[in-house]
Amino acid sequence: MSDDQNQQADQTAASDTPPDRLSVNPRSEHFDADKLQRGIGIRFKDRTRTDIEEYCISEGWVRVQAGKTVDRKGQPLTIKLNGPVEAWYEDLGDEPPVAKKG
Repeated sequence: MSDDQNQQADQTAASDTPPDRLSVNPRSEHFDADKLQRGIGIRFKDRTRTDIEEYCISEGWVRVQAGKTVDRKGQPLTIKLNGPVEAWYEDLGDEPPVAKKG
């Protein structure tokens, strides 16, 4: 392969793996609507989760809502759970590239 083809392959692979950190809260600096619209799958401690508010792969944690409790501004209270985190885009089919701590 030429250098141009290698760079294009690297960019495609990078765009097919989710970011290291992402949040569903629009007030967060880690919020990205375009990436969330693609659908992100999260595996935390070998279990697929759908209730994740925010995650960080490199630091190994997720935030989940603490029941129905909200703060004084109406935002849900969250709990930080530590453990291995894996993320992938759900729109890429059955075997998408998975972002996980190397």
